Amino acid sequence: MSEGNSTVASQLRQDLVSGLIVGIVAIPLGMAFAIASGVEPQYGIYTTIIAGILISLFGGSRFQIGGPTGAFVPILLGIVTVYGYPKLLVAGFMAGILLVLMGIFKLGSLIRFIPRPVTIGFTAGIAVTIFTGQIGGFLGLTGVKRHEHFLPTIRDLAVHLPTLNLYSVVTAGICLSILLFLPRLTKKIPPSIVGLVVATLAATYLYPGKVATIGSAYGSIPAELPRLQWPDLSFGSMEQMIGPAVVIALLGAIESLLSAVVADGMAGTRHDSNRELVGQGIANLVVPLFGGIPATGAIARTATNIRSGAATRMSGVIHGLVVLAVLLVLAPLASQIPLSAMAPILMIVAWNMSERKELLHGLKARTGDSIVLAATFLLTVFTDLTTAVEIGLGVSVVLFLKQMRDTLTVTASLPEQTGPDRKFRRLSAGDDRHCPHVQILTVEGPIFFGTADALEEQFRKSEGETSAYLLLRMNRMTVLDTTGAAKLAALIRKSQAAGRKVILAGLRLQPETILLRTGHASVVPPEDRFPDTAHALHAIFRRSEEPPACSTCSLALFAECPCRSEASMVNPAASVAAATAERKLPLAGLGR
Repeated sequence: MSEGNSTVASQLRQDLVSGLIVGIVAIPLGMAFAIASGVEPQYGIYTTIIAGILISLFGGSRFQIGGPTGAFVPILLGIVTVYGYPKLLVAGFMAGILLVLMGIFKLGSLIRFIPRPVTIGFTAGIAVTIFTGQIGGFLGLTGVKRHEHFLPTIRDLAVHLPTLNLYSVVTAGICLSILLFLPRLTKKIPPSIVGLVVATLAATYLYPGKVATIGSAYGSIPAELPRLQWPDLSFGSMEQMIGPAVVIALLGAIESLLSAVVADGMAGTRHDSNRELVGQGIANLVVPLFGGIPATGAIARTATNIRSGAATRMSGVIHGLVVLAVLLVLAPLASQIPLSAMAPILMIVAWNMSERKELLHGLKARTGDSIVLAATFLLTVFTDLTTAVEIGLGVSVVLFLKQMRDTLTVTASLPEQTGPDRKFRRLSAGDDRHCPHVQILTVEGPIFFGTADALEEQFRKSEGETSAYLLLRMNRMTVLDTTGAAKLAALIRKSQAAGRKVILAGLRLQPETILLRTGHASVVPPEDRFPDTAHALHAIFRRSEEPPACSTCSLALFAECPCRSEASMVNPAASVAAATAERKLPLAGLGR
């Protein structure tokens, strides 16, 4: 009993330390992300507290830290710019409902099907948008409006460049220097907190009143949580915000599950993706009731939590409570923080999330994925995330279908003339051997809606053949869907109409099941379907004493060929070998 109590106490100490560290790290980020999203800084703090606690309690990852993140900044800024802050609360609440439903219906695993180039592309694009959005604050420019897109931001910066404030540049430079160099000296002290404190002290005592602060721009931060208040959930309001809500939900799901995967890799754990979505949904349902902005799993803070020694999910709860305590005690001091000191923090966040190495490697690869990567990145920067992801996924699907189409082959095959197993090989270029009694085609690859037309093109190569039998080796056909089944059945009927007997060998369970369910299995009767090529050939050559086509053939391509039997009369050793091979041939279960 004492050992159990000791273990619990030890875990609690670990969670207290990690929760304290992550809470301190989260405070400046929460305010910075809120400001960058076009809302007042305290709403970032509220989100950090409420979402941080709820995601830790109800999420599917033991070490996940939730809160406002950089990935949401362009999306939320666009919503606030177009619809206003009250409608952002509606969109966030609806996104929470969608996330809960996604988790209940076990859609967590579907997020994994988003191609990596799409994820890298929009993440790098978001980083560019965040970085450029902070240039005005870094330089202390006045009159600069917040824009949803990259080009208007750059134009506005150029127009207002003459308003540059050197005091703001100095303040931002102080914070940036600490952010860059303090981690090289120690990993135990959060550089963002030190940067804000030193930059604030410099601006307050060395050149007071020369730079804009949180207080001068937004007023003082109240040292309390706001009262519970329902957003406008009228039908018209919800109908208007369904599009933004879907974007928030999808991006939140992707970010939270990516963060959970990172946590699994660092801690050796395994998260529950569906529970994680439910936890994220609950947090985003509650946060808007207190004026907070949408939240998701934060990869950097989650990693910090694990590196700080977190033992249980209580570390995330403690992190939220730490932020709450700081809000209640130190909120008045936060109003003195210069806005230019917040800009370098988000610039570093953007730099760290930019996936720059993977972006460059992906572009240098010059593959189809490079096209997806470049398209998603450029569209995220110059249009919006929704368009970028939609087109990125669309291009990925087209390229995938093309790759699958190229993998489908229908090739003429014959058995090797040497070797004990006599494996079947495709005929090489220039090899014009063919059996006048049976033609063998090996079908290899998937047959589905994306490759059905390629199947027909491949079959055209065999047109003009006059053999009595067409043997289709199907053991390498991996997948069949209803479109593929219809196309395959049509091609078989075409061969049958030309007077050829079609035989199937080695049909796998999945394709056979689809043929049965779609009613196309009857195109080849059961007596013409065999478990493998050996059984099929044995049956074909035993169906007639002496096939007419064999009387003029001396190639002896198969062990069952009548001409091979004639040759064995001259060569007794060949006769013994053929007889031995026939005795080894299993005859049971010739038909299906």
